[in-house]
Amino acid sequence: MTLTKQLWIAITLVTTVALGGSLAVSLENARHYLEQELRVKNIDNAGALALSLSQLDKDPVTVELLIAAQFDTGHYRRIRLVDPEGSILVERSRPATPAEVPAWFVDLVPIATQPGLAQVQDGWQQYGTLTVDSHDRYAYASLWAGAGRLLAWLFGLALACGAIGTLALHRITRPLKAMVGQARDIGERRFTTIAEPATAEFRSVVRAMNTLAEHIHKLLDEEAQRLEALRRQTEHDELTGLSNRAQFLRQLDSALARDDDAAGGSLVLVRVAGLDALNRRLGRKAVDEALARLAAQLAASAETRADANCGRLNASDFALLAAGAGEAAALADALRGRLQEALGAEAAESLRLAACAYLPGETPGMVLARADAVLAAAELGFGRTVDAGPTDALLPYASADAWRAGIGAALDADHLELAAFPVLREDGSLLHEEAPVRLLLEGRWRTAAQFLPWAARLDLLPAIDARVIRAALQQLEQHRSRQLAINLSAAALRDAGFRATLHEALRHRPGLARRLWIEVQEAAALRHQVEFRSLCLALRPLGCRIGLDHGGKEFSRFAGLHELGLDYLKIDAAFVRGIDTSAGNQSFVRSLCSLTHALGLLAIAEGVCSEAERRCLVGLGVDGITGPAARRMAKSPLPLN
Repeated sequence: MTLTKQLWIAITLVTTVALGGSLAVSLENARHYLEQELRVKNIDNAGALALSLSQLDKDPVTVELLIAAQFDTGHYRRIRLVDPEGSILVERSRPATPAEVPAWFVDLVPIATQPGLAQVQDGWQQYGTLTVDSHDRYAYASLWAGAGRLLAWLFGLALACGAIGTLALHRITRPLKAMVGQARDIGERRFTTIAEPATAEFRSVVRAMNTLAEHIHKLLDEEAQRLEALRRQTEHDELTGLSNRAQFLRQLDSALARDDDAAGGSLVLVRVAGLDALNRRLGRKAVDEALARLAAQLAASAETRADANCGRLNASDFALLAAGAGEAAALADALRGRLQEALGAEAAESLRLAACAYLPGETPGMVLARADAVLAAAELGFGRTVDAGPTDALLPYASADAWRAGIGAALDADHLELAAFPVLREDGSLLHEEAPVRLLLEGRWRTAAQFLPWAARLDLLPAIDARVIRAALQQLEQHRSRQLAINLSAAALRDAGFRATLHEALRHRPGLARRLWIEVQEAAALRHQVEFRSLCLALRPLGCRIGLDHGGKEFSRFAGLHELGLDYLKIDAAFVRGIDTSAGNQSFVRSLCSLTHALGLLAIAEGVCSEAERRCLVGLGVDGITGPAARRMAKSPLPLN
């Protein structure tokens, strides 16, 4: 039973006892007053009538007439005159009439009246004894009417007390409701604080809970800072702060395996030729400062793009990886002038650039070899600094208009399906299934990596995501034991109309919502934190699981991460590939798992390829895996449709 109900019961009992006691006391006082009044009336009337009779001749007819006249003019039950021997001389009585008040009220509040007695004299001798007894039915009627009025007043007072009590309880329990919400948040690993209430007892409890939340929040922030420091220490070049060669190659490998709207992109290689000669001519310190400025310019360029990474491959070589960034030539041209300015006039002539496009499914060796060949040609003075990269002859369209028409026609015809790839727990059991989208274009089912980049350029992602949501809900209705994970694009995340439609679709299907896992890329959630927070607050009460995809790189940068109410984090494959041989990534993933577990999140590793990687990740604390190793353990992925 809630505290509010208990308080209401206590208030009701106290009010009932108080009002009932007031009613009982009032009725008792009124009854006693009426008894006294009737007794005094009987005595006075008996004395007056006896005096009148004593002054008259004692003619029986005259005596009887006087008594009859008195009886008829007053409200009497009985008037009796008896002689000294006890014989009745005259008696008038009124027969019992139906009571004007309920019988239970008469039994509950009895009025005991005493008759008035007086002596009638005949000269110096006693003529008789006169008994006058007034009728009590009028007293009962008066008492019943008074009780009704009193009860009405008391009922009105009870209503007023109830209204005041309601306001008082609402005011008193308002901090309690906030405390309950805070306790629920803490139970869900969201360490929020609330304002201290005026009530002393509540204030001490709230202060203690706020102190606990702030302490844990501080610990989590310190852990996030340590995690970021560890990541930079193990993955970054000491001089420039960019990713080191090993980590950049892992990022390239992860980018080539992507199957979303960021699949494909451009790779730019930057070389400062003749570094030894520059060191001798300008001095090592000046060259190091120039390289640091160049690296800062590369990092700034990466910051302006979603899903972009940059690294230092060796002393003189740098690289920028821009997923879905458009034409490689445009990217190289945009970088050239800024990098030359960063190097300075004395070293700018040593700058060499090479750029090439890449497609998902290629290997890192293929992309780097193509970029190296272009860079070598640039150094030899052939003037070629950009390679268009591979072309997929199987892509159905060559122009933006054709892509727009083809994707639109596929959506209109509902030529969309979801595949299912297993996400396994550490013990090998199924956690959920990832459901990437497929579109039927020109007679073939195309993977997301083939059409989502074009859909992103044409602003068609919200429409595709809406169809994916509908297809996922249909599959969940058909397969009641399955749990599906779908990925929302940054464009859909930014679309307030899409978020409202998603909430409305899930609000009417709570059973399906609890089996739906919705994930957003970490980079998109970081760049649109207000929209992401809104999405979390809207979907969390419905039972949806919400998580971050391709996470880890910027996880510690989320403001108020503990308040988002996330359920899981999928660690990017760049931190997972070859982790069994990378001590630095092992330390980072172990710390990342500790932080996610402290927040109540599941840690799931993406792109696990080998059994050695899986065993290492389980030892580091991950809760689940995806990738080729998971598919081999689950045998083979099957389409849901």
